[in-house]
Amino acid sequence: MHVFLEVLTVILVASAMAMALAHVLELPGKLRLGREEYFVVQRIYYPGFTIGGGIAEVGGIIATFALMLTSGGPIQFRLIAGALAALLIMQLVFWVMTQPVNKHWLQEVELSSPAKRFFATEGNDGTLLPSAEEWTALRNRWELSHVLRAAFAMLSLVLLTMAIIHSA
Repeated sequence: MHVFLEVLTVILVASAMAMALAHVLELPGKLRLGREEYFVVQRIYYPGFTIGGGIAEVGGIIATFALMLTSGGPIQFRLIAGALAALLIMQLVFWVMTQPVNKHWLQEVELSSPAKRFFATEGNDGTLLPSAEEWTALRNRWELSHVLRAAFAMLSLVLLTMAIIHSA
């Protein structure tokens, strides 16, 4: 059962890292886009990345916590705790840097009821972020947040893998 938990945790954390890394790999191409093209491309992410990221990231945090509680020794515990901390920082970056930009960009997009609740677009007056004329500031903040998230996800995966190898 413990091996199953290890494998599941690696799959979830690797999936979370893959989505964050996908954004980073697109960065050079997206930086060449003008404002209108950028917003067209940007809106294709929300359905798949929201669902996939939510499952992988929340599942990864829960599985990593469970794995930490069943760790075999102090070194393994510290490595898994570090992996968990990196995942939690990844979430912090999302809620502090990424989500406010998402909320701002999606104000005028017709969303489903669950999406409206998640992105909290109802009643937003857009005063939390620069105006639409300053879209490059929004773009740079959103893109930087994904670079940071990918780095923390990769760190988490490395620490998690080291912990599993250490237990072998």
